[in-house]
Amino acid sequence: MNVLVWVTLLLALIQSVSAEEPLAGFADWLAAERERWQIPGMAVCIVQADEIRFCEGLGTTRLGTSEAVDEHTLFGIASLTKAFTATALGLLVDEGELDFDEPVIRHMPDFRLSDPWAGAQVSAADLLSHRVGLGRMLGNRLQFMTHRERSELIYRMRYHDFEQPFRQGYVYSNLMYLVAGELIPAITGQSWDGFVAERLFRPLDMARSNTSITALAGLDNIAWPHQEIDGEIMVIERRNFDNAGPAASINASVRELAEWLRLNLGEPGVIDQQRLVSPEVMARIHAPANLIGFDSNDETILAYGLGWSLTRYADRHVLQHGGATDGMNSVIALVPSLDLGLVMTANLFTHLRTAVVREVIDRHLGKPDADWGGHYFERFGELRAEARQARLELEAERQADTVSRFSPEMLAGRYHHPLYDVVEVFPAADGLALRFWDDDSQVADLEHWHHNTFRAHWRNQAQRSKFVWFSADRDGRPVELNVEFTLRPLVLEEGIYPADYTRLVRFRRAADEP
Repeated sequence: MNVLVWVTLLLALIQSVSAEEPLAGFADWLAAERERWQIPGMAVCIVQADEIRFCEGLGTTRLGTSEAVDEHTLFGIASLTKAFTATALGLLVDEGELDFDEPVIRHMPDFRLSDPWAGAQVSAADLLSHRVGLGRMLGNRLQFMTHRERSELIYRMRYHDFEQPFRQGYVYSNLMYLVAGELIPAITGQSWDGFVAERLFRPLDMARSNTSITALAGLDNIAWPHQEIDGEIMVIERRNFDNAGPAASINASVRELAEWLRLNLGEPGVIDQQRLVSPEVMARIHAPANLIGFDSNDETILAYGLGWSLTRYADRHVLQHGGATDGMNSVIALVPSLDLGLVMTANLFTHLRTAVVREVIDRHLGKPDADWGGHYFERFGELRAEARQARLELEAERQADTVSRFSPEMLAGRYHHPLYDVVEVFPAADGLALRFWDDDSQVADLEHWHHNTFRAHWRNQAQRSKFVWFSADRDGRPVELNVEFTLRPLVLEEGIYPADYTRLVRFRRAADEP
């Protein structure tokens, strides 16, 4: 037998083994990538053909400890919560209690937006597909009335300007998911938290999953969040997302999320031969509802369904979603044509998640090896260098030897905004500080930058720093506090400024202040 025949047979054998064992060596690949990206702890679970093919944890739950992450470790899954909220509403659609396309005000008559007509038209489908047009108020590193009731956050939406016209584009909004979730108590009298636990967690046997960090007390095997700050990866505070729970508050393990994958794969809505959600509702949840845009790198149209992002990879339809909260990162992906799904969680913000999705899909397609970990690591380094340079350029514009025209005594007081409520400027050990929403967990110390501009350093280091400045009236009295909120930093590891997505909020001095 000649050499060419032997080579042909060998290649055929390799391809056969690869097709039968697509995850051979995957654990080693994952371990190497965790080391490369310096992730303290992570976990991955892969489901295909209704079977768990891989489910493992790596690393530690918290730096400085020896507690290992396994498939049962609880992580905050952030925006992976959104598909649970969409499905929970789908259960009410199945029961005839809700129509995805009816106005929300039929169930929440007090709901208002700054555009009265739009507010009267908003539907659950609008809320769940990010097509209302209101921009970000809270999210990863972005706080808004952290300890206020959900009802107050919804009330404040009537003062929120539209970022895009109603139903004319894609504007990601966690608070619109809060509104969607609050349809549940409006219709059933049961909280979103209780409904999700009873109607989704329980039938899926997700016994340890929960909807609040307050439910973690007394539990074991829980991941702690980490963040790189000034070049050091450190443990940070847990983020309480209770006030916008339907958008991002679920804590779960990859092993329990494997059941969620099973519900959404195969015959969607069915698990263990029991139908939980109707085919019609599952089809609606998984169908495109709003155009996100066009990815020129992959020549792919991106869309959003109800709690899921829709795209294509390797000529395959993919449903996926990322999750990011303070010190936690996650991703979930479904490839229906392969009956394949995966979920990854990590206790550090990381761009590795996209590499994991592509690696798993490639392996199941029998594609030649691509170094996705290396590709995204290199790209992240480039983005980080660009952000660092932009930050240096901004800081180079700082003007030395200037002083504020206002004394600390003149600046101290309470400042108001109809949407953002109150900020208090008060004396602190080294000068002045800001307290947002009368909340002692939301305090930032002011460092004079130049003229009447200050850099505000959050006492919670994970929130980093931002710029604020004061403006005067015609008599020279400080009457306005300007706060630049970072809605999306260029690269978090370099800080929350510079940013390509910000909002300037002008707080006016209270009328009764001197």
